[in-house]
Parts: sequence; structure tokens; C-alpha cells
Amino acid sequence: MDKKEDWNLELSEYIKQDELNKGEKAKTWETAIGLQDVDGLRPSKYLIKTAKEHIEGTIDIEEVKTRIDEYYEVQSSRKNFENESEEADKVAVRIIEILSEKAFSFSPTELLNIHKRLFENLFDGAGVYRNYNFTKKEWVLNGDTVIYAPFNTIKETLEYDFEQEKNFSYKGLSLDESIKHLCKFTSNIWQVHPFCEGNTRTTAVFMIKYLRTFGFCINDEVFAENSWYFRNSLVRANYKNFEKNIFEDFSFLEKFFYNLLANANNDLKNRYTHIDNIQSTGNNDLKNNNYTLEDQAIVNILKRNSTITQEEISKEINKSLRTVKKYMADMQEKGLIERKNGKKNGEWIVRE
Repeated sequence: MDKKEDWNLELSEYIKQDELNKGEKAKTWETAIGLQDVDGLRPSKYLIKTAKEHIEGTIDIEEVKTRIDEYYEVQSSRKNFENESEEADKVAVRIIEILSEKAFSFSPTELLNIHKRLFENLFDGAGVYRNYNFTKKEWVLNGDTVIYAPFNTIKETLEYDFEQEKNFSYKGLSLDESIKHLCKFTSNIWQVHPFCEGNTRTTAVFMIKYLRTFGFCINDEVFAENSWYFRNSLVRANYKNFEKNIFEDFSFLEKFFYNLLANANNDLKNRYTHIDNIQSTGNNDLKNNNYTLEDQAIVNILKRNSTITQEEISKEINKSLRTVKKYMADMQEKGLIERKNGKKNGEWIVRE
């Protein structure tokens, strides 16, 4: 059993329990730790031990941060200390802190601040746009590179991408249309690669926060188990080589987002993303294309808890009760959901 399977099994025990708070904390920890796999980083046993205490509720996130900082202060003073887990541990804790906060601003400044909070004191350039151009050899491209934005256009390019997204309306779009657009936006900000390091993890945390504004409780397992696939799919969405008849391919990223938002069951294998792969990856596992983004967010909740009240849904997706009632009335009218056995003792039925 490798280290990844080891920590994953330890934390997944909490998800099986009925205590929602513990389960939700465990899922978020799995996401935070799983995202470190993007750069081949693994957590320490000490982080897993501390994370379990946080999940149990015996310590808060501030205590977790203090313990991890003190742990590495002591370790760094020891002879022959190898700090290969330090970045993984500290960034995972900081992801937990950011994802536990409801505050969010849709702006390039938010992206910048997330990067600073994740990587401050871990490497130079945290929270600062890079001031040089670079390339990266990619396994998925047989050593070739994506063309990233020139460093002297980063600020303007991000401002343009954010302004375009801010002015875009998802109203009335099918889930398929919405996911395609979200993939394009995610791909655009990643292609800018505004920072010297940590771009994929920063993009992931930002997008999780952004998607929550649509009412989504993100399927954390998708990031926890497929963070490297997420990066590879971003590479393929931004790579073209006319000489080799290779073009930008968003299908991999779309499959990831279907799993993330619609609980689809697409097979997310990294080998499928390789430019030499000739094996069919199949069509998207799409259950119902009649949903809008808001519909899907509510359906996900109802599938988890069919007796949930509209007041509870309102709190969970951070929308007003009036808005939730309107969404659900529209969904009933479209035949997507129905209410059985009355208001007091009834339940919601999702019609597939």
C-alpha cells in the first residue's frame, strides 16, 4: 500500500460515519492533501495524526497551523532533516483554512491572495506575479510545453478573463453548456500561469470557492483522487501542434467537471490524456442534460438528504430562502423533482 492509499484510508473512515461535521471535514482534508499530488508531494504522518484530531473536533484550525509550524521548526534543527513533506503539510492546512471560510471575491486579487496565503514563507514569489517567461516539459506532451502568457501581460490578461466571466450569464443554459463554459474559464486563467509555482493548486482552490457561489457542495473525492488528471486535462486544453495534427482538447477537463459537479462516473485515467493515446475515453456520463447549474446543485443535495427542508438548503448553498423556493418551484414545474407526503413529514423525489 503506497502512502497516498494509507492516508486516504485513514481519513475515509470518518466519511463512513453518520456525523456530518466529521464527514465533511474529512472530505475537505482529502481534497487538501490530494491536491499536493499535482507536484508529487506527500503529507507527513504527523499531519495525518493532527488532521484526525481536527476532524474529531478536539483542536481547531489555528491549533493545527501552530502545531505544524512548530513541528517543522523542531525538525529543521535536527541533523540530516529532509523537509520533503513540509510544503505538502503546510499548504494542505492552509487549503483547509481557506475552504472553511465563506468569504469570497470574484477577482484577480482573490486569486493573488489565495496564492499568497497558500505559499507564503515556502518559496519566493508567493502572492506576486512572475516577472519572467518560462516553459515546462510535460509527460503528457512527450516533453513539449504549453505556451503560457508573457509575463508582461499577466495582469491585463487576467483582468480581461475575469471581466468576460463576470459579464457572462448562465441563466437558461443547460448543464452541458454551463460546464463547457466553466472549463473554458478555468483553462484560461490556468494558461496565464501567473505565478512562478503553485498555479494548479491555486486555480483549484479558487474554482472550488467560485463554484460554491452557484450553490455547489463540491464532490471533494474528485480532486482528492484525480488532482494530477486535473492538471493534465488543463495541459491538453491549452496545447496545439498543427504539424502533428494536435489541437486543444477540452474533453478531458469536461469529464473531470462532470464528475465534480454532477456526480458522473467518467473514467479519469491519466494515460487517456497522453497525446499518443488512441484508446477511446467514451462519452460524458451525463445523467440529465435538462438541468441548469442551479438545478444540479439542488439535485445533489436532495440525493444526499431527501427530507432536507428548503430553509436548510438555503443555508447550505448560501442563497436566500426566497431564491431557493423559486428554484425548486421551477424544478417541480419542469418535472425534475416532486414532493411526496406533504410539507411536514414528506420527502423530495428526484426524477431521473
